[in-house]
Parts: sequence; C-alpha cells; structure tokens
Amino acid sequence: MQLNYNLIDGKIIQTTDEDAPIIVFENPDEIEKNKITSIYSIDEHNIQSALDPNEVSRLEFEDTYAAIIYKKPKNYSSKDEFTFKAFTVGVFYFKERLIIIIGESIVLFEEKFFNRVETLPEVFLKLINEAIIHFMMHLRVINMITEELETKITRAMENKHLLNLFSISKSLVYYLNAIEANTTIISKMKRNFQKLDFGEKQIDFLEDIAIENYQCYRQAEIYSTVLGGLMDARGTIVNNNMNFLIKQLTIINIILLPINVIASIGGMSEYSMMTKDIDWPVSYLLFMIVMVLIGYLTYVVVKRIESKTGSS
Repeated sequence: MQLNYNLIDGKIIQTTDEDAPIIVFENPDEIEKNKITSIYSIDEHNIQSALDPNEVSRLEFEDTYAAIIYKKPKNYSSKDEFTFKAFTVGVFYFKERLIIIIGESIVLFEEKFFNRVETLPEVFLKLINEAIIHFMMHLRVINMITEELETKITRAMENKHLLNLFSISKSLVYYLNAIEANTTIISKMKRNFQKLDFGEKQIDFLEDIAIENYQCYRQAEIYSTVLGGLMDARGTIVNNNMNFLIKQLTIINIILLPINVIASIGGMSEYSMMTKDIDWPVSYLLFMIVMVLIGYLTYVVVKRIESKTGSS
C-alpha cells in the first residue's frame, strides 16, 4: 500500500498527491515493486532488503540516492508469548524525495516524535531516533516483565515461567544485534554527512542520536548479561521448590504408613472380638487416640532425623 506525505509547517501531513516529498510503501505488492523500480530506479535487491526482517543494517550510496537499511522493534502483543522481535525499515533518500519501504503495517510518523520537522534529512534522522526510543521503551517493559516472572519463579513448581525468561533472554540477544547494527549506520552517517546534505543542526542531532543509541545498547547488554547469568540459579529454584514439595509429601506418607497398618488391623473382626467386653464407642475412641499418638511420634522422629541430616 502506498501512502503519501507532505511537510507542512513543521509537520508530516498525509496527502493524496503522489508527487509528495515523502512516500511510504507498506508491504508492497508486485505492481508497487515494479513501480518503485521503474520510477525511482531503486533496484530489486534493495527492495527485498527493506522487506527482509533478517537483513543487516547498512548505509550505501547509489548514483541518485542513499539507501539506509535499519532495525526497528516490532510492536509487542500478547500473541508473541514473551518474544520481542525487530523488523527492517528501508529509507531511500533522494535530493527532493524520501522513499520508505516497510514490511509491516504500522504508524510510522507519530506526532510526538515528528513535530517541528523542516527538511527531509531531519525526517530520516528522526526515524532512526524514534527506533532507538522504541527500543528503550521495550527494554523497560522487558525489565518489568522479568521482575514479575522472577517473583513467580520463587513459588513455581513448573517450568512455564522459566521458559518465558528464556524467550526474553533470546529476544535481548536479537535486540543487541539490531542496536549494534544501527550503530554502524550512525557512524557511517557521521563520516558522510556532506553526502547527506547535513547542516550544523542535523550534525548536532546525529551526535545526540549516537549517544542515545550507545546508552540503549549498554542497557540491553546489562539486562542480557544479568538475565543470562542468573538463568541457572532460577532453574535451581524451580527444582528446589519441586524437591521441597516431594519431601513434604514423603513425610506425610511416612506418618500415615503406620497409621494405615493399625487402621487395617482395627477394621478386622479380630479387634471387635478382643474388645467385646468394652463398649464399642470407648474401644474405637481409644483406638483413634493410639493412632494419633503413633502419627505424632512418627512425625517427631522424622523431624529429628531431618534436623540431624541438615546440620551434618
């Protein structure tokens, strides 16, 4: 789908004018791909790169345009099951036009990020800056989800929450690769600012973007290191919880075992024959008291054995 935008009073406004300075192709079909190739001379390889979620970020200079392929985090939904993904955005910068190709249907120009935009270089710089901010927002969400899962793991008897942490840890590795790949683009922009027609304002903004991207990478690296380093410990917690449950059930079985034996004997006719001279309510009351005492004594013995084993 083709979307056209104009720059009016520092804002990006959607228009029906196909000769607009900003044109966005969302998941283009074959007809639109042929149009991009024939009218704007963007080769098929660059088009496929912009639509490939696994494409490496890069900046290349062609005869009539500069091709910027960078990474942006995909909007998270509950269907993703704790897996955070990134996708590719292709920006093709001509002197008087900006062609953007994406494989996702998203709101590309949020007003809070794209206010007071005057030139096309500022537009694609803000696109990259918005991607960095989006990464940092996802990192904060990942941190919140991780803390919640860690709380659940301390009481968990199954591996579900641990597997969710594995998914988040895997996502952080992908995010690190994506953010690091964007770093190469920013560095190359700084070296080739003249080819991109950057003025002093854009150069200063690019310096700010580089700092924010570095901070984003460091934050993702810290989260990934901490999460990966403590993963084995969290798995041990789940195993300990299960062992503790089995231990408690074993103690209950040990306590009930002698009681079951006596109860089986008491259910036989021999017990009634032995206590025929005693009223049955009295005899069975005494029988219950004996079983309770035996159960309590068994519990005391098991606990003493447990304490001695633990202290040794």
